[in-house]
Amino acid sequence: MRLLHRSPLLKRVASSGVRLTRQRRALIEALQGAEEHVDAAALLALARKRDPRIDRATVYRTLDVLKRLRLIDELDLMHMQGEKHYFEPRTVHDHCHLACLRCGSIVEYASPAFEALKTEIATENSFHVEVIRLEVGGVCKQCRKAENARDKRKAIVAKLAI
Repeated sequence: MRLLHRSPLLKRVASSGVRLTRQRRALIEALQGAEEHVDAAALLALARKRDPRIDRATVYRTLDVLKRLRLIDELDLMHMQGEKHYFEPRTVHDHCHLACLRCGSIVEYASPAFEALKTEIATENSFHVEVIRLEVGGVCKQCRKAENARDKRKAIVAKLAI
């Protein structure tokens, strides 16, 4: 997987003419620095570490501004935890999200093949693609390994019971 480069949000927001209040800055810094995909509640918790006065309404207003500026993506990530929506800063290249349906881990995957598919879709349909999202649900390597080990133990116990 190649590294997914994310544009610096503060710089992009400032250049858009949107006013950067102290609370909005704290939210944007929290989102930019998040090590995983965050929902609004997690973003609020991260931002409150920077400014405890931030409220939920400010989170939603800021997310709305960032979405309108097309600086973040909103994802449902296979609705693994109900109807939660997650947010991430836009990347330079589109990517897929591989969601483990066992442990909930999310892996971002970028590939020249995915870029080629996007180009093919646009070309064959005379369609200007502005956003493309792909979520793949399955079982990650670690969970498969744990399941295989569990299956082997069950097989051994079954043989011993005979």
